[in-house]
Amino acid sequence: MSLGDEHGGRSDDGFGDDARIGYGGTGQTRTRLPERDDPYGGARRPPRSSRSLVTVVAVVVLLVAAIAFANRGGGEDEGSGESGGGKPGAAPTAASGEKPVEGKDGGIPSGFAHSRQGAESAAANYSVALGAEGMYKKDQRPGIVNAVYAPDVVADRESALDKVYSDPKFLASIGLNKDGSAPQGQTFVTRFSPVGSKVEKYSAETATVSVWYSALFGLAGEGSENPVSESWYTSTYQLKWVGGDWKVVDFKQKDGPVPVGRDQAASSAKDMADAVKKFGGFTYAR
Repeated sequence: MSLGDEHGGRSDDGFGDDARIGYGGTGQTRTRLPERDDPYGGARRPPRSSRSLVTVVAVVVLLVAAIAFANRGGGEDEGSGESGGGKPGAAPTAASGEKPVEGKDGGIPSGFAHSRQGAESAAANYSVALGAEGMYKKDQRPGIVNAVYAPDVVADRESALDKVYSDPKFLASIGLNKDGSAPQGQTFVTRFSPVGSKVEKYSAETATVSVWYSALFGLAGEGSENPVSESWYTSTYQLKWVGGDWKVVDFKQKDGPVPVGRDQAASSAKDMADAVKKFGGFTYAR
């Protein structure tokens, strides 16, 4: 769901009964020496102040936890349904050349193929939609929810998400105004970029698809207390074939896999804001 849509109290997903994520963020600074079994060789990371790190981590934790709570719901059990025969293997990463969708619903891709590839494309594109800025806008959120979720769960999801995204305290905690807009002189950045997908289970009527993606989130601008940071997650979607398209009925989210960061200097607030405005998104497909 929106940074997680149906988050239940599943300990193996990182969500407890109170929908919290097990993030660190004690405010203490520590030094980590390279471990012998570190395949990345203990790459050097750019220095960052303890206060800045705690602020960024706290904001991301709060956001994910809140969305996890809103997405708590009754999706189908992962152990049910047809598996499509045997343990799922890795799908080829090369483009298939097949057209991913036939049209769009309110700017969100729709009309996915009734196939394993179509289910993957749907899950990847829905990840992008649920992480978009429109989820924070009261007049845009219903359109996204209706385009992504199955008709029989739309009402429940919309109500749960409204409670999260319309909460003034929640919006203030991530630096936004009461209407979900960014403070004057700042640009709100929230963008999910899928880097891979995997069909866990598939049948003609249902599909379970995992999407691995990076998430940019924060406020770009002078004086921002929540600078844009990058996080990595994997969301596993329960999809249903309904009305001639794949739709979400439930999903859960967990951290990672997280790559080692490179020694690159962070861009200025202006460069980050300009990049978000200049570079558009994609329609994802195999």
